Amino acid sequence: MDIDLVTLSKQGGRDYNEDVYGHWHNGHYVACLVADGAGGHGGGDVAAATARASILNGFAAGPTLDATTIQQLLEQANLAVVARQAEGGKLASMRSTIVLAAVDLEQQALLWAHSGDSRAYLFRGGSIVARTTDHSLVQQMVASGMLDDESARMHPQRNMLLSALGSVNEPPEIAVSDRMRLQPGDVLLLCSDGVWEPLGDEVLVDSLHASRTAAQWADEIDLLVQSHAKPGHDNYTALVLWVRQDDDDTTRLMGADELLPATSAP
Repeated sequence: MDIDLVTLSKQGGRDYNEDVYGHWHNGHYVACLVADGAGGHGGGDVAAATARASILNGFAAGPTLDATTIQQLLEQANLAVVARQAEGGKLASMRSTIVLAAVDLEQQALLWAHSGDSRAYLFRGGSIVARTTDHSLVQQMVASGMLDDESARMHPQRNMLLSALGSVNEPPEIAVSDRMRLQPGDVLLLCSDGVWEPLGDEVLVDSLHASRTAAQWADEIDLLVQSHAKPGHDNYTALVLWVRQDDDDTTRLMGADELLPATSAP
């Protein structure tokens, strides 16, 4: 299975970027993630980078699509963030969302896990066939029938999370998907709320239809966020994994600044 992987991460209308992304691969497995930190400059970015290093280093030590192992990776990342909180100061209240996707290229299989409101989408035939469910107050309101998805994107309490890494008193809520089949032509998107909140699912689908490559779609997402988001808008990060349908036998991982392999957090 041949893939292209392209990334995008910008500070948006903020003074600094608390989002991070990263990936690891060995020719058989690919792990990729997006994390959105919270807690202010020097806090949120450290939480996100700490989670990234913990998860990618853990996955590299024993790559697998076993759901229990993937859950344990996120649980360990939570403990890593909590350990950094103990340093005090600007790190004391830091948190981070996380969304991780693990791919078995030989078995053509995918599994993802998340905590918070950073999302994973799987597109097939230009349509969304699977998507993570946010751990947020407005998502609970959607589930109860009080809001629809479009209203939830604009709700004044849309940023109130019910779970994130960095939870001291009780473990964070972690959702792990079933194993999914990955097919030629499929597209996987991991993104922070700075992408999906201003755009919504319909704009993501429409822009995918207008794109022929992963790089083209990432560029289009960048332009659309800039045109749709309000002044002072959030950091935004996207990681696109595009399963190619041609006969090229090379796995191309674009973006030279990703973590290959994972490095330590700041």
